[in-house]
Amino acid sequence: MPLTEPHDDHSSAEEPVVGAHDAGESPSAPLEPEPTLPEPVRQRIVALTAAVLPGLAADEVPVPLRRVAKFAPNRRARLGAPAIAAQLTADPLFRQRVSARVLADAGDLGAAVVEGTAPAAADPVEVAALAYLARPRGWRELIEASGAAVRAEADSAVVAELVREAEQRATRAEHDRAVARVEAEKLRDELARVREELGQLREEARQLARTLRETQVRERKVTETLATERGRAARAAADADAELRRARARLAEAEAAAGVARVSAKEARSVDEAKLWLLLETIGQAAVGLRRELALDPVEKLPADFVADAFADQSAATPAGAAARARDTDDPARLDQLLALPKAHLVVDGYNVTKRGFGEMSLEQQRKRLISGLGGIAAQTGDEVTVVFDGAERIHGLPPTPRGVRVLFSRKGETADELIRRLVRAEPAGRPVVVVSSDREVADGVRRHGAYPLGADSLVRRLARS
Repeated sequence: MPLTEPHDDHSSAEEPVVGAHDAGESPSAPLEPEPTLPEPVRQRIVALTAAVLPGLAADEVPVPLRRVAKFAPNRRARLGAPAIAAQLTADPLFRQRVSARVLADAGDLGAAVVEGTAPAAADPVEVAALAYLARPRGWRELIEASGAAVRAEADSAVVAELVREAEQRATRAEHDRAVARVEAEKLRDELARVREELGQLREEARQLARTLRETQVRERKVTETLATERGRAARAAADADAELRRARARLAEAEAAAGVARVSAKEARSVDEAKLWLLLETIGQAAVGLRRELALDPVEKLPADFVADAFADQSAATPAGAAARARDTDDPARLDQLLALPKAHLVVDGYNVTKRGFGEMSLEQQRKRLISGLGGIAAQTGDEVTVVFDGAERIHGLPPTPRGVRVLFSRKGETADELIRRLVRAEPAGRPVVVVSSDREVADGVRRHGAYPLGADSLVRRLARS
């Protein structure tokens, strides 16, 4: 191929050399077109020119290549190849300057090329590149010889690659034959093993057939025995039915006798109940007389009043019977039933109830609404009612406390939950205590001490009904 690459206008004609005649051509000879260069030769010519380009004087470098001369060495031959090739083809003077420097750097090889000879051991690509730049007599033949050598090397490389591929295929074929032989041996061994297993299976089949025949004989004997046993079982069932009818008759007689006994027991229990009522009446009159004899005053304080007056939390052991009165229920319908128990004590977690029932009001309005509603419950049931609010000290501006309602505020360092638990622990065993709070920790705590925990919604609905 020529040194220059095709232009953008797709012209395929090669540019002739413009300028002075080459050293190997006579001045009277007409200019010949540039020879077609093998690609390795063209690349080597560009690389040699790019290497000596920075060493030329500024006025010796053509204008199109002055910018290329400033490129880095690794970019000069790669990016400036088209411009370098064009100048070498079009500017013989520039080519001669480049040739002088390249031949000087080549030493003996350059001198041999100038004389028109090429050493046998020299690289044909290098010889062709130097011949193109120096253009001695017979330089075209050197380039053609270099092209032939390059093509021969390429052909040799192709032949070597084909030989290598053929050797690889032969090696793979030999390997496949070896693998096939191994697989054939395995298949023969597998066939022998299958034949042996088939013989064993045939023997097992003969044994199973013999066992089946023996089993069929035993089955016939068992069937005959089963028929005999079924006859016996039918007779036994008939006898059992007769015995069952007799037992039912005896049972009817026993039930009649039991009815008579129940009537007698009921009459006897009525007599016992009358005696017990007289005994309780006597005990009650005796208790009244004993209170009169001992001059006992009526009780003015209840257990919750003592808890309200205490300034510190005093631990108390859970009464032995406290767990007996605990009820695991949060059913709001139980509130009326529990308040109907004698001497019930209703303990209310104040803000827990107000924020669920009427949280849109201010805290003062919430307290007034709850306390007035609890006063109505206390008046209707006659039960003791205690409502507990969080607060380090008593809040002023509370409405008058209704009769039967006690209002407590937790002290500094104490929460309403802790005060409620102290109130429950202070109650005697056996007294029904109802705690209204939706706080799970409060419910679990008072349940362990025998109180009845109910949700806040039960009291809110009870107040709405009042």
